[in-house]
Amino acid sequence: MLQKFQHHIHGNFPFLKEKELLIACSGGLDSVVLTHLCLLSNLKITLAHCNFNLRAEESDEDEVFVKQLAKELNVECVSTSFDTTQEMKENGGSIQMAARKLRYEWFETVLQERKLNYVLTAHHADDALETFIINLSRGTGIDGLSGIPAKHGNVVRPLLPFSRDEILSFAQEKQLKWREDSSNADTKYLRNQIRKEIVPKLKELHPTFLDNVLTTQTFLSQSKIVLENTYNEAKKRVFKKEGNGYQINIMDLKSLEPLEAYLFGLFKSYGFTAWEDIKSLLDAMSGKEIYSATHRLLKDRDSLFLRPKQEKSEAFYLIEEDVKHIEEPITLLLEMASDLEKVDQNVALFDKEKLNYPLTLRKWRKGDYFYPLGMQGKKKLSKFFKDEKVDVFSKENQWLLCAGEEIVWVIGKRADERYKIDGNTSQILKITYSV
Repeated sequence: MLQKFQHHIHGNFPFLKEKELLIACSGGLDSVVLTHLCLLSNLKITLAHCNFNLRAEESDEDEVFVKQLAKELNVECVSTSFDTTQEMKENGGSIQMAARKLRYEWFETVLQERKLNYVLTAHHADDALETFIINLSRGTGIDGLSGIPAKHGNVVRPLLPFSRDEILSFAQEKQLKWREDSSNADTKYLRNQIRKEIVPKLKELHPTFLDNVLTTQTFLSQSKIVLENTYNEAKKRVFKKEGNGYQINIMDLKSLEPLEAYLFGLFKSYGFTAWEDIKSLLDAMSGKEIYSATHRLLKDRDSLFLRPKQEKSEAFYLIEEDVKHIEEPITLLLEMASDLEKVDQNVALFDKEKLNYPLTLRKWRKGDYFYPLGMQGKKKLSKFFKDEKVDVFSKENQWLLCAGEEIVWVIGKRADERYKIDGNTSQILKITYSV
């Protein structure tokens, strides 16, 4: 197995040879074998052990074992302890999900603090098979069936081509010692049921079942690459970059076939996994929106608008009378004009003597109104935005220049009639907005 492992590293992960590696070591069979294989292959390793405090004294004994292993092998060892049950209570999900979150967050911290390069985990071929069956039983797409990735970011899994039997044979041949996790025998966990009851039957029915599944997952992974390329090409056609997000024409989106597959493929990276919700949004009323953990997707007329989630800001900024230039939260240049000058949406002229200082900058609020330049009477900003066909995201990012409670300028769109230049104006204030 050692020769096969070294050939695998040389062919698929040659970059590991010159890097500083962190091995996730539970003390169990798989991680102990990975540790020895790496040492015998002259890789530079540090052991990392997580005590999840889920098996009373057993958990503490596992930690002692890993520290002793590191001492015997003359390698460094770092360890930490978690209140995994409390994490699960606070954030929901299963105890396994809580443990996984805690350990990978800690691994990332250790990598940064100790200036290490990669985390190595001991996932192997049987783990990939069990995950395949679990995902298949729950219903999944190509992502769930294409297997555990051999490399994901700074996490590398060099034992994926090896079966549990191969790993056990190596450990017995080398007379290695390891810890047995008693929870692995508990069939109340789905993975353990599959490992102990289903997989042996499948291997009995077909001796090459494990190899066949791994081959299938290789084909699925290759197909996944083709699919991703197809999605990327469609995204270039349909997604129009706008600010920190995208505008998506609904008719163009509906022209993609099969629509459901494209909806899933185009939006999954933004946290949207229920394509049915996105499909319903296509024919919903304007203003309807759905959320993922990280993004908002809004229907507005004939488009969808995709943006990152943002906290609504109630902040306002003061502009004193002597201020000539500001950069925060937007860029404004304030200067005196000697005569009437050409204006556009981003340049406005005001009668300075009509302004009450300090001026303020703030976002628009429900109920705001102003007196649009060139019109008689006041108008609600919500009605103004609707008439100007301003989408919801743009409204949320709209800044107002105000004097007291009165709006002086809907910046970049329309000034207020009350502050315009007239025959009695003696001081003209010119304000330029730099987009």
